Amino acid sequence: MNSFTNELKIKVCGMRDPENVSGVVAASPDYLGFIFYPKSKRFVGFESSLEVLNVVPDSVKKVGVFVDETPEKVLEIYQSWKLDVVQLHGNETPDYCQQMKDAGIMVFKAFSVNEQFDFDALTAYSTVCECFLFDTKGNSLGGTGQKFDWQILANYRGDVPFFLSGGIGPDDVEAVRNFNHPQLFGIDLNSGFEISPAVKNVEKIRKFIAEIRKANKELTK
Repeated sequence: MNSFTNELKIKVCGMRDPENVSGVVAASPDYLGFIFYPKSKRFVGFESSLEVLNVVPDSVKKVGVFVDETPEKVLEIYQSWKLDVVQLHGNETPDYCQQMKDAGIMVFKAFSVNEQFDFDALTAYSTVCECFLFDTKGNSLGGTGQKFDWQILANYRGDVPFFLSGGIGPDDVEAVRNFNHPQLFGIDLNSGFEISPAVKNVEKIRKFIAEIRKANKELTK
Protein backbone atom coordinates (compact mmCIF):
# COMPACT_ATOMS: atom_id res chain seq x y z
CA MET A 1 0.00 0.00 0.00
CA ASN A 2 1.42 3.39 -0.93
CA SER A 3 1.40 6.08 1.73
CA PHE A 4 -0.10 8.61 -0.65
CA THR A 5 -3.38 6.72 -0.85
CA ASN A 6 -4.04 8.07 2.64
CA GLU A 7 -3.18 11.69 1.80
CA LEU A 8 0.08 12.34 3.57
CA LYS A 9 -0.11 14.99 6.30
CA ILE A 10 2.50 17.75 6.47
CA LYS A 11 3.80 19.23 9.69
CA VAL A 12 6.12 22.25 9.80
CA CYS A 13 7.91 22.36 13.13
CA GLY A 14 10.00 24.91 15.01
CA MET A 15 7.93 28.01 14.31
CA ARG A 16 8.20 31.27 16.27
CA ASP A 17 8.09 34.56 14.33
CA PRO A 18 4.49 35.76 13.65
CA GLU A 19 5.26 37.04 10.13
CA ASN A 20 7.04 33.80 9.24
CA VAL A 21 4.20 31.77 10.75
CA SER A 22 1.75 33.72 8.60
CA GLY A 23 3.78 32.96 5.46
CA VAL A 24 4.02 29.24 6.24
CA VAL A 25 0.31 29.03 7.11
CA ALA A 26 -0.45 30.38 3.62
CA ALA A 27 1.11 27.18 2.23
CA SER A 28 -1.61 25.19 4.08
CA PRO A 29 0.32 22.67 6.16
CA ASP A 30 -1.78 20.33 8.26
CA TYR A 31 0.15 20.92 11.49
CA LEU A 32 2.43 23.64 12.89
CA GLY A 33 4.89 22.77 15.64
CA PHE A 34 5.99 25.10 18.46
CA ILE A 35 8.90 24.05 20.64
CA PHE A 36 8.57 24.57 24.40
CA TYR A 37 12.04 23.33 25.32
CA PRO A 38 14.27 26.14 26.61
CA LYS A 39 17.50 24.49 25.40
CA SER A 40 16.27 24.45 21.79
CA LYS A 41 17.40 27.12 19.32
CA ARG A 42 13.74 27.20 18.26
CA PHE A 43 12.30 27.73 21.74
CA VAL A 44 9.15 29.81 21.27
CA GLY A 45 8.89 30.91 24.92
CA PHE A 46 6.35 29.83 27.51
CA GLU A 47 4.23 32.97 27.41
CA SER A 48 1.47 32.65 24.82
CA SER A 49 1.79 34.99 21.86
CA LEU A 50 -1.43 36.48 20.52
CA GLU A 51 0.53 37.67 17.47
CA VAL A 52 1.26 34.04 16.61
CA LEU A 53 -2.11 32.62 17.66
CA ASN A 54 -4.05 35.16 15.62
CA VAL A 55 -2.46 34.10 12.33
CA VAL A 56 -3.00 30.35 12.71
CA PRO A 57 -6.42 29.27 11.39
CA ASP A 58 -8.41 26.43 12.93
CA SER A 59 -7.66 24.34 9.83
CA VAL A 60 -3.99 24.12 10.90
CA LYS A 61 -3.48 22.09 14.07
CA LYS A 62 -1.07 23.52 16.66
CA VAL A 63 1.43 21.04 18.11
CA GLY A 64 3.38 21.79 21.29
CA VAL A 65 6.75 20.03 21.47
CA PHE A 66 7.99 19.20 24.99
CA VAL A 67 11.02 17.42 26.44
CA ASP A 68 10.62 15.82 29.89
CA GLU A 69 8.47 18.70 31.08
CA THR A 70 6.21 18.37 34.15
CA PRO A 71 2.64 17.36 33.31
CA GLU A 72 1.39 20.47 35.11
CA LYS A 73 3.49 22.78 32.91
CA VAL A 74 2.43 20.95 29.75
CA LEU A 75 -1.24 21.33 30.68
CA GLU A 76 -0.77 25.02 31.46
CA ILE A 77 0.88 25.70 28.08
CA TYR A 78 -1.60 23.46 26.26
CA GLN A 79 -4.40 25.67 27.53
CA SER A 80 -2.74 29.09 27.19
CA TRP A 81 -1.50 28.40 23.64
CA LYS A 82 -4.77 26.67 22.65
CA LEU A 83 -2.82 23.66 21.40
CA ASP A 84 -4.42 20.73 19.59
CA VAL A 85 -1.65 18.19 20.16
CA VAL A 86 1.23 17.58 22.56
CA GLN A 87 4.38 16.02 21.07
CA LEU A 88 6.73 14.43 23.60
CA HIS A 89 10.41 14.28 22.68
CA GLY A 90 12.08 13.12 25.89
CA ASN A 91 12.03 10.02 28.05
CA GLU A 92 8.32 10.25 28.86
CA THR A 93 6.87 6.93 30.00
CA PRO A 94 3.63 5.28 28.89
CA ASP A 95 2.15 6.34 32.26
CA TYR A 96 3.08 9.97 31.50
CA CYS A 97 1.36 9.68 28.11
CA GLN A 98 -1.67 8.16 29.84
CA GLN A 99 -1.82 11.20 32.13
CA MET A 100 -1.95 13.45 29.08
CA LYS A 101 -4.62 11.29 27.45
CA ASP A 102 -6.70 11.29 30.65
CA ALA A 103 -6.60 15.10 30.51
CA GLY A 104 -8.18 14.95 27.05
CA ILE A 105 -4.95 15.74 25.21
CA MET A 106 -3.95 14.14 21.91
CA VAL A 107 -0.40 12.76 22.24
CA PHE A 108 2.31 12.29 19.62
CA LYS A 109 5.44 10.53 20.94
CA ALA A 110 8.80 10.94 19.22
CA PHE A 111 11.43 8.20 19.11
CA SER A 112 15.00 8.49 17.84
CA VAL A 113 15.79 5.43 15.77
CA ASN A 114 18.87 3.70 14.41
CA GLU A 115 19.74 0.14 13.38
CA GLN A 116 19.68 -1.01 17.02
CA PHE A 117 16.29 0.47 17.88
CA ASP A 118 13.91 -1.99 19.57
CA PHE A 119 10.48 -1.47 18.01
CA ASP A 120 8.97 -3.87 20.54
CA ALA A 121 9.47 -1.10 23.12
CA LEU A 122 6.67 0.83 21.39
CA THR A 123 3.99 -1.70 22.34
CA ALA A 124 3.51 -0.10 25.77
CA TYR A 125 2.79 3.25 24.07
CA SER A 126 0.36 1.93 21.48
CA THR A 127 -2.82 2.59 23.46
CA VAL A 128 -1.83 6.01 24.84
CA CYS A 129 -0.45 7.76 21.74
CA GLU A 130 -2.37 8.94 18.70
CA CYS A 131 0.74 8.99 16.57
CA PHE A 132 4.48 8.28 16.72
CA LEU A 133 7.25 10.38 15.18
CA PHE A 134 10.44 8.66 14.04
CA ASP A 135 13.51 10.87 14.01
CA THR A 136 17.26 10.37 13.63
CA LYS A 137 19.13 9.25 16.74
CA GLY A 138 21.74 11.78 17.83
CA ASN A 139 23.88 12.49 20.87
CA SER A 140 21.36 14.85 22.46
CA LEU A 141 17.61 15.30 22.76
CA GLY A 142 15.85 16.90 19.82
CA GLY A 143 16.37 16.68 16.09
CA THR A 144 19.71 16.27 14.36
CA GLY A 145 18.78 17.71 10.96
CA GLN A 146 20.09 14.44 9.47
CA LYS A 147 18.24 11.59 7.80
CA PHE A 148 18.25 8.04 9.08
CA ASP A 149 17.91 4.97 6.87
CA TRP A 150 14.14 4.87 6.33
CA GLN A 151 14.34 1.17 5.50
CA ILE A 152 14.81 0.56 9.24
CA LEU A 153 11.08 1.24 9.54
CA ALA A 154 10.33 -2.04 7.79
CA ASN A 155 10.89 -3.42 11.30
CA TYR A 156 7.97 -1.39 12.61
CA ARG A 157 4.85 -3.54 12.43
CA GLY A 158 2.64 -1.72 14.92
CA ASP A 159 -0.78 -0.19 14.34
CA VAL A 160 -0.02 3.37 15.47
CA PRO A 161 0.50 5.73 12.50
CA PHE A 162 3.70 7.76 12.36
CA PHE A 163 5.35 10.91 11.08
CA LEU A 164 8.65 10.60 9.24
CA SER A 165 11.13 13.17 10.53
CA GLY A 166 14.80 14.06 10.39
CA GLY A 167 16.62 16.00 7.68
CA ILE A 168 13.83 16.13 5.09
CA GLY A 169 14.62 18.95 2.67
CA PRO A 170 13.36 20.66 -0.51
CA ASP A 171 14.91 18.00 -2.78
CA ASP A 172 13.23 15.04 -1.08
CA VAL A 173 9.85 14.98 -2.83
CA GLU A 174 10.82 11.91 -4.87
CA ALA A 175 12.31 10.10 -1.86
CA VAL A 176 9.14 10.70 0.15
CA ARG A 177 7.00 9.66 -2.79
CA ASN A 178 8.93 6.40 -3.12
CA PHE A 179 8.85 5.51 0.57
CA ASN A 180 6.10 3.03 1.39
CA HIS A 181 4.84 1.92 4.78
CA PRO A 182 1.25 1.08 5.72
CA GLN A 183 1.39 3.29 8.83
CA LEU A 184 3.06 6.35 7.29
CA PHE A 185 0.78 9.23 8.28
CA GLY A 186 2.82 12.35 7.63
CA ILE A 187 6.16 14.06 7.24
CA ASP A 188 7.77 16.55 9.58
CA LEU A 189 9.65 19.52 8.11
CA ASN A 190 12.04 21.72 10.06
CA SER A 191 15.73 22.61 9.67
CA GLY A 192 15.94 21.52 6.02
CA PHE A 193 13.76 24.52 5.13
CA GLU A 194 15.32 27.12 7.41
CA ILE A 195 17.04 30.42 6.69
CA SER A 196 18.01 30.56 10.38
CA PRO A 197 16.74 28.72 13.47
CA ALA A 198 12.93 29.04 13.64
CA VAL A 199 12.76 31.07 10.40
CA LYS A 200 11.55 29.04 7.43
CA ASN A 201 12.05 29.76 3.74
CA VAL A 202 8.39 30.28 2.90
CA GLU A 203 8.83 29.81 -0.84
CA LYS A 204 10.61 26.47 -0.39
CA ILE A 205 7.91 25.31 2.04
CA ARG A 206 5.17 26.39 -0.37
CA LYS A 207 6.79 24.64 -3.34
CA PHE A 208 7.48 21.44 -1.42
CA ILE A 209 3.94 21.17 -0.05
CA ALA A 210 2.49 21.84 -3.52
CA GLU A 211 4.70 19.13 -5.07
CA ILE A 212 3.85 16.59 -2.36
CA ARG A 213 0.13 17.25 -2.80
CA LYS A 214 0.42 17.04 -6.58
CA ALA A 215 2.15 13.67 -6.23
CA ASN A 216 -0.58 12.59 -3.86
CA LYS A 217 -3.31 13.43 -6.38
CA GLU A 218 -1.49 11.63 -9.20
CA LEU A 219 -1.19 8.46 -7.11
CA THR A 220 -4.80 8.47 -5.98
CA LYS A 221 -6.35 8.91 -9.43
